[in-house]
Amino acid sequence: MPDVITANRLTDGVVLFQTADGHWTEDFNRAAILHDSQATADALKRAKQDEANNIVVDPYAIVVEERNGHLAPKALREAIRAAGPTIRRDLGKQALGQAPHAGPKVATETDHVSL
Repeated sequence: MPDVITANRLTDGVVLFQTADGHWTEDFNRAAILHDSQATADALKRAKQDEANNIVVDPYAIVVEERNGHLAPKALREAIRAAGPTIRRDLGKQALGQAPHAGPKVATETDHVSL
């Protein structure tokens, strides 16, 4: 399965994804998709250099998968990190309409929940 490199920005803790040109973006959909272990190792090495230069913190690779015709993080934790806050949809990336494929389905006020 393909990988994406993620980290947090040192200055504010925002979740970032490495782009194909080695820069960083908050937009999961702009992340470089790494299709083999050598590409992942090379990208992670560049990310570790950015960590040493105090740009990002704790870079690592995450596994992504195709979901509804789009790539999305496979692990729930990473889907939550990519989508932003989980308690208020009026904040973060959900409010901006970004990363619609990165996160799990968010319940709406009309969704029924049995207790």
